[in-house]
Amino acid sequence: MSAAPARPTPAPSLSAYARGLAGAAPDSPPPRGGHPLPDTARPPEASPRRMPYKEARATVTRLLLSALTGPDPELAAAETDRALAATGVREHLCFPTASAVEHGDPGTARALARRLVRDGTTVHGVAAGLGLLRGLGEPEDLPYLRALGRLDGVFPYAVAVLDELDRPAAALLWLTHYPTSDRARPLVEALAARDHAAVRERLLGLAPGDRRMGPDHARRVAESTGLAHLLDRAAPEDTALLGQALRLLARTVTQGDHGVEILEYADARALYGTVAERARLLPPDLGHQARLVTLAQDLHSGASHLLDWPAGRREAVLGLLLDAVREPTETGRRADWIRRTARRLREARPGTPRDTPSAAPRLRIEVAVADPVEPHPVETRVLVDGRPLLPEAFAQGRGGTPEPLLDGGALRAATRPRDVRLGVTSCAEECCGALYVTVRRVGAHVVWSDWRRPGRPPALPEYRFDADAYDAEIARAEHDHGWTWPARHTARLLTAGLRDRPDLLTRWGLRQGWISTDHRDPDITVVTFTGPPPDGSGDPRQFLWHLPDDGRPPAERAAEALRRMAETDPRTLAGGP
Repeated sequence: MSAAPARPTPAPSLSAYARGLAGAAPDSPPPRGGHPLPDTARPPEASPRRMPYKEARATVTRLLLSALTGPDPELAAAETDRALAATGVREHLCFPTASAVEHGDPGTARALARRLVRDGTTVHGVAAGLGLLRGLGEPEDLPYLRALGRLDGVFPYAVAVLDELDRPAAALLWLTHYPTSDRARPLVEALAARDHAAVRERLLGLAPGDRRMGPDHARRVAESTGLAHLLDRAAPEDTALLGQALRLLARTVTQGDHGVEILEYADARALYGTVAERARLLPPDLGHQARLVTLAQDLHSGASHLLDWPAGRREAVLGLLLDAVREPTETGRRADWIRRTARRLREARPGTPRDTPSAAPRLRIEVAVADPVEPHPVETRVLVDGRPLLPEAFAQGRGGTPEPLLDGGALRAATRPRDVRLGVTSCAEECCGALYVTVRRVGAHVVWSDWRRPGRPPALPEYRFDADAYDAEIARAEHDHGWTWPARHTARLLTAGLRDRPDLLTRWGLRQGWISTDHRDPDITVVTFTGPPPDGSGDPRQFLWHLPDDGRPPAERAAEALRRMAETDPRTLAGGP
């Protein structure tokens, strides 16, 4: 009688593997990028064919729904773990697909998710388990999530589930794998070792002004260090920590490429409040003043306005921030921006006539100019009933520039419907989309309806504005030049002048392009147009005419530029790209 064949040794679960690594160095973070996965975590593909996206999503959904109906979660999890890895589905689709599965019974879904998370041997199975566990996790799941978050290929999914249960732990793992620079590693090591004294010192060593530290990095630093509580416990005279908290908070309210980070920060109100209450203690340097104005502007018309503020608290914090802003003694673009923006925000504070209930229209158009050190300087913000619309409806988008929306009359209402683009992502509309609304006049009202954005319709109602109030607000916004600086104002006046006199270009066979300020130097007005070279040979080319700010009033500079275009061929005034 022959001996029974030996049973193959089962591959270790990823959870056990990760917990073993964590136990070997409990006070040390994993290496940057995470510990490598065991070879068994990614079985060879069953087929070289790459499964199409829709087919892959349907396959993962089918396998999970089948497992959810089985009587034995442990057996179902083991079978699903193997089946997912054998399908040829790309592993990164398992987590979002599982997160979207309509499981019906939370208890059944949680049981299957835990078996996949704790016993799964493949990235596919564990990622699917984490997707199912999202929104269903409980404190008993924390040790497994923290351990799995140390592994390459798994940590993004573990962090997403941890975010719902333990924000500091999730933030620490996030920073471990996505450090902003070499300076972040010492902070990560101090946090992992729970060395509270070192945490403060290494927190102060970070540079939130570094362009590599995006708003998401700043939020994760604040969450991982418990910054709101750390500052609240610090002595008021600890202006070093206060200044760093201000830098990080101002970075967090700066919109990144993937959404609005301040609305994801659970301690945002607490940190805002402590920073505002101590703001007068800060040294009056230009950087501190600019960041205070940034916070105030976002609280007035940006995403921070939407935080769950108790009645009157937002207005009180806004007032404290503005009261702490001092008149800059310096000259230059940043100092001018501080003066101009702080003045406008003070004029708009509650209690002024235009903000009383009887005077305020339902619609409000604000042009917000960012700190000149930021790469996206100007956006048009739409507020309905005092609440900024874009952060709620299209968080990854920025408001459009005022030139097409206001100077071009796009927001004016007529009986013929008009599609208006209110916001667009930082990459491009062709990449990640934009937010559109249809504007039309219907009798005594102006109606905004038929909202459109990528993915799914935004959760916005149809708005009906009083037509007279609407027209008055649009006219006010179109004639508001208080947000501009001289070079931008000159550009707006030149655009209006060429709109009235298009022949200044068309008589030379030229077509107007964009007119604005130089991307590298906002104090230079740039007029662009395209057309044939002066000798008439060759393909059309683009011409750029640069007009540096010479200190004269914008109206005078624009009038002279238009006069020169009337007297001579504009191509002789311009250079190449």
